[in-house]
Order: sequence, then C-alpha cells, then structure tokens
Amino acid sequence: MNLHYKSTRNSDFKVTASEAILTGLAPDGGLFVPEKLPTLDVSMEQLKDMSYQETAYAVMKQFLTDFTEEELKDCIRKAYDSKFDTEEIAPLVKVDDTYYLELFHGATIAFKDMALSILPHLLTTSAKKNHVKNEIVILTATSGDTGKAALAGFADVEGTRIIVFYPKNGVSKVQELQMVTQKGSNVDVVAIHGNFDNAQSGVKAMFEDKELAQELAAKGYQFSSANSINIGRLVPQVAYYVNAYAKLLANEEIAEGELINVVVPTGNFGNILAAYYAKQMGVPIDKLICASNKNKVLFDFFQTGTYDKNREFVLTTSPSMDILISSNLERLIYLIAGEDSEKTRELMEELKDSGSYTITEDMKEKLSDFASGYSDEAETAESIRENYEKTGYVIDTHTAVAAHVCEQYRIKTGDAKKCVIASTASPYKFVKSVMTAIDEKYADADEFELLKVLEETSGVEMPQAIKDILDANILHTLECDADKMKETVKGILQV
Repeated sequence: MNLHYKSTRNSDFKVTASEAILTGLAPDGGLFVPEKLPTLDVSMEQLKDMSYQETAYAVMKQFLTDFTEEELKDCIRKAYDSKFDTEEIAPLVKVDDTYYLELFHGATIAFKDMALSILPHLLTTSAKKNHVKNEIVILTATSGDTGKAALAGFADVEGTRIIVFYPKNGVSKVQELQMVTQKGSNVDVVAIHGNFDNAQSGVKAMFEDKELAQELAAKGYQFSSANSINIGRLVPQVAYYVNAYAKLLANEEIAEGELINVVVPTGNFGNILAAYYAKQMGVPIDKLICASNKNKVLFDFFQTGTYDKNREFVLTTSPSMDILISSNLERLIYLIAGEDSEKTRELMEELKDSGSYTITEDMKEKLSDFASGYSDEAETAESIRENYEKTGYVIDTHTAVAAHVCEQYRIKTGDAKKCVIASTASPYKFVKSVMTAIDEKYADADEFELLKVLEETSGVEMPQAIKDILDANILHTLECDADKMKETVKGILQV
C-alpha cells in the first residue's frame, strides 16, 4: 500500500513520503501527516528478538512506502552504526522502579541524533527519487540540540548545505561550542539576538516566502528542513518507543500486552508525538505524560484546552525545552479535530494573530491518552540530586524534568504501571547545572573543569563528543538580529 501525506491545513494536498521529506513544510504552512496512521505488521514477540536496525525498518517501512526495501535498509545501516557508542543504539536502563530510555549515545550526545543520523540519507535518497537537480539548503532553528545533530549529520553530504540559527545566550556552553566548532565545507552557524521562538518563526517565514523560493531556484537552491516539522525527523523517532517496549518484553520486565506509561520531556512536542504514533501503531502504551519545564505552555494546554504563548519566556537549566511555540502540536490538533484541516488552519491563524487559541470540548475529550506535569528549577535540581543520592545514576536537566513529573504523576494518581522515561541528553551536555544540583559547592566552578568531576561522580567515561570540543577551533562567529535572518541567508548563499 502506498501511504500518502497531506497538509494539516489542506487535506486535499497530497504528496508521497519522499516529497514530504524533501519539502519539509507544506506550501500552505501546514505540516505533513500520513493520510492514515499505519499499524505494525510484526508482533511484539517477533520484535523482542530484533536488533535496533531491524526494528527501525519494521516501523519505518510502514510510513515511508515509496522507498524500496534496499533504499530504506541502506539509510538505516548508514545511520545506526559506530557513530553510536553502544551496540543497542538506545539502551533501556532500569533505575529503581523506573526505566530510562537513553537516547543520547550518538555523535552529539542528545536524542536528536536518533533522527538526524538518518535524515540526511532519507533526504538525499528522496532527492534522487524525485530527480532534484538543485542543491538542497537545510534551514534549521535550534534550542540547542537539533543544531549540532543536524550539522553533524549533514556536514559534507553531497548536494546539501546547512544553515543553523540558535539564540545567543540561550543554549548551554557545551551546546554552543559543539555548534561553533563544527567542520564541513557546506555548514554555516548563526547566533541570533533573540530567543528560540524568534529563530523558529524566522525559519518558518522563509519557508513560506514564495518570492525567496524563486530567487533561490534561480541560483540552483531549494530549502528543506531538519527541524522536527519534517516528517523524516518524526518517523525515525517512533522506532525507539517500539524498540523500548520490545526490550522490556525481551528482558522479562513486563508480560506481553501489559500496558506501560511513557514520560517525555518536551518543548516542541515532536518527541512525545512520536510516542503517540507508536501507541497508534499498536504498542501497548497507556498514558503519554508530557513533562514541561517552567515554560509550561504545554502543561497549561493539557489542563485547560487553551494554548497561550502570551507569557514571559523563561531561560532555564533545561534550554532545549525553552519554547513557547510547540510546532509539532499542530499534528495532534489536526487528529483531535477529526482531521479537519479547515479547523486546524483556523486555530493556527489564531495563534499567529493573537498568540493563543482554545480547542473545542469535543477535541479536549480526545486528549485522554495524555497526562501532563511540570517541574520548576528547584524541583529539577532536586530530582537530579535525589536520583544520584539514592541510586548513583546521574541524569541531565531535561531528563530530571521528566523524572520529577513522573514521580508527581504516580503520587497524584496511584497509577503503578511501569514507566519509561525518555532520557534526552547526556549529563555531560549540561555539566554545570548537573553538578551544581548534586552539590552547591560547584556553582562557581569552571564548566570545563567540572567535566572531570562528573566523570568521577557518575562513573561514566567522558563521551567522545565532549573530548572533541575541548581543544577544537571556533569556526563560526556570525551573528544577526532576529529580523535579519532572511538577509543573512541570502548573504551566505550569495543570492
């Protein structure tokens, strides 16, 4: 069966999977969604004996139906290889009565590697399938992790260029260094004077700019996206939730068919949406628990049915979640609106015009798969410290948000189902915040001196990604105002 993709803002507009990956964003500003969510054609009994790569194929072939078996397996083989420092790719670690799905064993030690290791291969394969002659310009906004993972994935990939925008002073020191030291003849990194939402809005505006598209085409370029709005980012993320359930089964931690809960720290909503897709595919997940930091726009949405970005933007110790416009939520809105693209478009226009929208009572009822919670800065630090003192296991700030929300959810509901927490980054990426949470005495210490302390504290060797940046040269120093992003791109591409 050939599965097509349609825009959340125009259900009549349909493209193949490879066309959706190439384009990134639909021409009307909508996001591509499958015309129907596929189901798995293998049982959990079969999946529990499969490797990560085999599971990824079982999941992704259901979504990317215009890729041949050979093409898809080739993309998977190139993505999930020795770039990951564990053979399991996404290990599931049991700590006390909770399971941490470690998604940070790739080249840039954050969960974005899981999808951005494969996206360049999906994209270049899609370009060949669609006889694209233009050079593909990957345009990306990052709140910290997507940027480095995309840069690492696309560096020196033939037929592509990549431009990454990040908020100056809005990412961790390690995250910034990872980006500005990135090698590659086709990569550019720009710090914007503004926050992540400014960067994301600027990128989205360029995608919707028809005049700019024509100017680029005349010079032999076309845009595509590495952000989580690209369906080629979302589909690979579904695989690790399927794999996590299969591994629980293989390890005899659960009985076949037993329901589990999944807790995801999220700002842009893509990572938890992937878990929702996994549930729709047939994975026995009960609650999808959405964990927010102090920028709790998603928590408030699940509580009230009103999405309102008109609020103070808070810089936290979990910067990858410092987001007020959760772009992937549009895909869920479309589903709970009964796949009504008119209704979805109307709500998204309200968000653009007034900064908020409210869903109907009928739509609210369809959110019963979700629960939500949030963690403030003190609770996040306490979660890191408690975890370490009780178990010796060190988690990063984003994972700590999820761990706190998970504990609060259990206390509040009495729900005793087994919980899988998506552990989205290595503690090495946020070493200052992590070590200060464990002991206040590190508050004034040098961030890079603390790397050795973390190694001794956690018993986990410093990842290669950190060793690589310690003596790397800074290669990217470009900065611009948030309203000058278009001019900056044109300057880089000499358009």
